[in-house]
Amino acid sequence: MDSAEMKRRTKMFAINIGRLTQKLPDNPGNRVYKRQIIRSASAAGANYPASRRAKSNADFINKLKIVEEELDESLFFLDLVEAFNGPFGAEIKELYSEGSTT
Repeated sequence: MDSAEMKRRTKMFAINIGRLTQKLPDNPGNRVYKRQIIRSASAAGANYPASRRAKSNADFINKLKIVEEELDESLFFLDLVEAFNGPFGAEIKELYSEGSTT
């Protein structure tokens, strides 16, 4: 996958997470999970382009590790969202698949 495709996919992952959170019921648990998953998914999308401007190979690797960590965090919160929002299971599984292969 080239850098343009990775940039597109991380951005679309963040957008699709945002769209999912807009559909979830508003309750105390979902409010917390929605904030966290929006932060982590959007951080992955924002940090990938930053990695392309790295000053060295080590800096590039470090920035990619941040993207990886943010995607892992997004997957954790997708698991929690799914546990409390069964009707959205198919959509969540699709996002989980995208987040784990990006």
